Amino acid sequence: MLSNLRIFSKSKLAGVLVAIIIVPFVFWGMGSVFQTGNTNNVVKINNETVSTKEFVNHINQSGLSLDYIRQNLDKNILEEMLSELVSDRLLKMEIEELNVNLSEKNLAKLIKSNKKFNDDDKKFSRLKYEKFLLEQNISAYEFEKRFKNNELKNNLFNYISGGIKSPYFLKNKIFVNETKKLDIDYFDIENSYNILITDAEIIEFINDNEELLKEDFIDFSFTKITPKNLIEIDEFNNDFFKRIDEIENEILNEKSIQEISKKFNLTLEEIKDYKFNEESDLFKEIYSKRSESKIKLIDKGDYYLLYEIFKLNKVLPDKNNIEFVNKVKKNLIVKKKYDFIQKLFEQIKNKELNDSKFVEIAKGKQNIKNTLIESINDIKYFDIKSLKLLYELSKGSFVLIGDANNKIYLAKINNINASKLLENSENSSKYLEKSNLKIVSDLYGSYDLSLNSKYKVKVFQKSIDRVKEYFR
Repeated sequence: MLSNLRIFSKSKLAGVLVAIIIVPFVFWGMGSVFQTGNTNNVVKINNETVSTKEFVNHINQSGLSLDYIRQNLDKNILEEMLSELVSDRLLKMEIEELNVNLSEKNLAKLIKSNKKFNDDDKKFSRLKYEKFLLEQNISAYEFEKRFKNNELKNNLFNYISGGIKSPYFLKNKIFVNETKKLDIDYFDIENSYNILITDAEIIEFINDNEELLKEDFIDFSFTKITPKNLIEIDEFNNDFFKRIDEIENEILNEKSIQEISKKFNLTLEEIKDYKFNEESDLFKEIYSKRSESKIKLIDKGDYYLLYEIFKLNKVLPDKNNIEFVNKVKKNLIVKKKYDFIQKLFEQIKNKELNDSKFVEIAKGKQNIKNTLIESINDIKYFDIKSLKLLYELSKGSFVLIGDANNKIYLAKINNINASKLLENSENSSKYLEKSNLKIVSDLYGSYDLSLNSKYKVKVFQKSIDRVKEYFR
């Protein structure tokens, strides 16, 4: 099975997927429900199971490249995709229980009303529909099944949130928050740091942080596996992937790397006291996994890399080494900057800042800039997260904010200019929709909690680990 999946993953069709809108649904606290055991299933929901094969197919059909998946394996990308799969399954179970239906006649009507399938006369075109299916490499049956599932989800949420109409005060609140203008003073706190690093501080920092400052050196064995050295031909064929599957099974059966290399006639190389440098991309990935001592098999595209780290040495560099001393100095500078920002944050929280202290920290009025922020989406100076924070604060507030270049600023809101939403204005319907969506979003959050208590979800960690190893 794995060999077939690998062949598919290397084909051009692997990245093709129809873009169908899915209502996202947050999957709760996965860490608390992880179980060991069952290696054929990844999830059990009440008495229903999701097999490992279903999960792998879901990943392959996600439209994400293999390289992207590999790069984000340690950032819980598979857990997120599993969350999506489980959420989808839960919604289907809810749809069945609540008897939410969509007739074939109404399904056909909805598809025909989709503007992307209209001709120049704004009528449904069978030719355009079939062309779309061909371009997306999907059958009419599969597309209509997915379209129906999506409509059923929408109908479910419409059923849950039916009859909602937002009051004026909520519409107005959203309007004011999005459209008000902020007059602010600000300055780059980089100019406020007054950092001097002494030799005594460097020595003290080294003595206090010896374990953290130690550098890692590894001993490891590795071999590059190609069709040439595994099956004596240059082609990635079924025989090659069958042998790769056999090697994976040997790893799962806890055979040593020496036993594996001997069985498959592979030549092992041994590297001792290695520390990563930019010259070797081959060893970079191995070094990044230095805390893991188990045997790994990684698909590198043109070849497979089999390796095992069998020793990790932590060594404190010579305290007189200039490169090491400069590294410590940089760490101290970062620490002092962090302490400075933390102190500012505490002063803001405790309302200890005033106009005179603001000028003092800026080291004079000449270093303070003034600007008018036109709306919550005005990103000329600051990033969107900082803007959202600014728009939550009142006149006279002090705040630490940032920009797209990760610079940090201390800012003060001098004035807020806001106007009310006119009930019959052209914006009224727009903010009615936004406020309705806000209410619905809160409602969905409650519904999520309801499903959490209604369905018993178990995720089998061992199966997830096997899937991760396959994609590595």
